[in-house]
Amino acid sequence: MTLRRMNKPFTVANEFDQFFNDFFFAPANTIKEGKRRLFGETPAVNIQEGEEGYNISVAAPGMKKEDFKIEINEGVLTISSEKSEENESSAENYTRREYNYSSFERKFTMPENAQEEEIKAAYTDGILKIEIPKMKEAAIEKKKLIEVS
Repeated sequence: MTLRRMNKPFTVANEFDQFFNDFFFAPANTIKEGKRRLFGETPAVNIQEGEEGYNISVAAPGMKKEDFKIEINEGVLTISSEKSEENESSAENYTRREYNYSSFERKFTMPENAQEEEIKAAYTDGILKIEIPKMKEAAIEKKKLIEVS
């Protein structure tokens, strides 16, 4: 944790100076902790569109397939995860307990031509892969023109 002097009045210039000082002169673990507070623990996501459908890849190493929850509600695909760990070690005159909790949630609006009933997901080698097939063109063309008489 970096200690900050607060004898300077709040100005944008002072905040930028402090930010750059923290970035360039702080140890690596302080920078990592600052990024975690600013941006959270949200994993990186890649989305690709192909001829047959959409592919979503979520980089989430160190997790199990049971840790993920994937659901669709009113055209929104939600990918979330919660993971908690508790370690305890005891010796003759002390007990050490460590707790770790991490969670994330990402939401994506589904395209109109997605087949929500046919979505498949698999987790291998730290990558969650979700395949969303596209509807055939005939299924998309449900609009009907009604003439006014």
